[in-house]
Amino acid sequence: MSGTAARPDRVRLAGQRQQSLALTHFRLMLVMLLFLGLASLIALRLIWLTAFNDSNASGATASGLPARGDIVDRNGVPLAQTIMAWSIALQPPKLVNDPREVAEKLARVLPEKSAATYLAMLRSGKPFIYLRRRATPDVVSAVNAIGEPAIALAQEPERLYPQTGLAAHVLGWTDTDGHGVFGMEKVLNQRLSDPATRGTPAALSIDSRVQAAMESELNAALVKFSAAGGCGLVLDVRTGEVVAMVSLPSFNPNDPGKTGLEALRNNTTQSVYELGSTFKAITIANAIESGVVTSMTKRYDATKPLQIGRFKIHDEHAENRWLNVPEMMVHSSNIVTARIAEELGQQRETRFFQQLGLDKPAAIELGAAARPLWPSYWGKTTVMTVGFGHGIAVSPLNLAIAYAALVNGGVYRPATLLKRGADNPVPAGRRVISEATSARVRQLLRLVVLPAADGTGKKADVPGFRLGGKTGTAEKAQAGGYNRKVNVSTFAGVFPMDDPRYVIMMTLDSPHGTADTYGFTTAAWVVGPAIAHTVARIGPLLGVIPDERHDVDLSELMPLLWRPDKNKTPAPSGPAAAAQDKD
Repeated sequence: MSGTAARPDRVRLAGQRQQSLALTHFRLMLVMLLFLGLASLIALRLIWLTAFNDSNASGATASGLPARGDIVDRNGVPLAQTIMAWSIALQPPKLVNDPREVAEKLARVLPEKSAATYLAMLRSGKPFIYLRRRATPDVVSAVNAIGEPAIALAQEPERLYPQTGLAAHVLGWTDTDGHGVFGMEKVLNQRLSDPATRGTPAALSIDSRVQAAMESELNAALVKFSAAGGCGLVLDVRTGEVVAMVSLPSFNPNDPGKTGLEALRNNTTQSVYELGSTFKAITIANAIESGVVTSMTKRYDATKPLQIGRFKIHDEHAENRWLNVPEMMVHSSNIVTARIAEELGQQRETRFFQQLGLDKPAAIELGAAARPLWPSYWGKTTVMTVGFGHGIAVSPLNLAIAYAALVNGGVYRPATLLKRGADNPVPAGRRVISEATSARVRQLLRLVVLPAADGTGKKADVPGFRLGGKTGTAEKAQAGGYNRKVNVSTFAGVFPMDDPRYVIMMTLDSPHGTADTYGFTTAAWVVGPAIAHTVARIGPLLGVIPDERHDVDLSELMPLLWRPDKNKTPAPSGPAAAAQDKD
């Protein structure tokens, strides 16, 4: 009986064990579910923070500054980036050590301020004072070694311009809140801040190599001739892309606050100048297109100054003879240009200027472009003088865009600082002159620079690059008239002229003559050589390889030029030669 009584006890114990195991499994499952739930909440929180804190509309970073995309040049070289940088600050209420001792140590590590200044900061009671932004690691280490709790070290996002002052006026800068306030930083503010696009760098049309070369050569000319300022640019005649844009004096966008207001002005777009004889190419293009000039052999009286009422138009280096159109360009005759402008008349002259955009601010993304100084009255004298660039003031970019239209086959296109591509296609533009007129203008501009033609632009010639262009020297405008002792000197050129690719322009404001220019400050002497140096440097970078086997066909025009050497008269040299290159 005892054996039969034990069986129910074993069954009961087995049931209890099963219940216990089931309860244990249940508890384990409950713990696992709680753990998974907690892990899920953490994961969801991380996803929320990533999706809605890091990539929300404001793009706020941990420091409160908005995230911002990069700006690169046309080849992907970084021009503006946001980096994490060390900052050093003081929190005076947290001071523990002797303030004098701390101040002396700070002065040794951060010598930009005196120990007395640091002591005043430590005693100021202010909650927070920045000492340095973008501090280098070695400086951060040295400051940290002071061992003062009142010294705060932190990493925060900073806008960095890794090429320092390169293309400063194009890039601009951002404010302390991380928003663009000037230049392309301002233009692209929404694009650089938008979470949908800021991950892809914004590509400018600028080529940093070409930009650096032009900045170097223009600065060398500015220093040599002690000029008050200057500007230069390279423009693709086919696409309107600005490959380089320089304005001097310049600034460092990493610290724009240390710059005077004058240096912040972009002279290529925000300054207007009388650009002198560079306008002669525009006048002759208009005359050919309008049928006023039908033959290159047509001759005009330049035997003496042209008297218009109480005004007298004269040539700077007078030939004192009748001149044909190629000679007018080569010798830069004001008299002949004025006669041609008179034949054109006010209506045709102003209409053509308007077609080239010379009556309004230059078409480009940058804001605050200067409006040209347009004559208020277009009498006979105005029509004649404006024909050679006197009495009208435009920005250098205005003129560069016009020159592109004159040589690219006759199509006007606005300029752009954004790289052309699928999202920024080349606009169709509008025709302003015929292809035939454009071809003739290219011939005439090449003559001006060709050494064999002995034109005013010969000092800008670079063998093999087939540069063409026009010099322009104007007396600087001032209140009540002009300063006859101060010039604005400009060269507007195009290369290679047999297959135009790029407009290149440089302007020097108020240059001073030197011994090797015989005291002259005209474009032929102070800008021409700088153009030659720049073309020689940037041509190969742009894929323009020197080739002396090809050039513009000038076989029709060269015989029309009268030169002293044809009559065996010795060519002038020294000051006499300088007098012939005054434009």
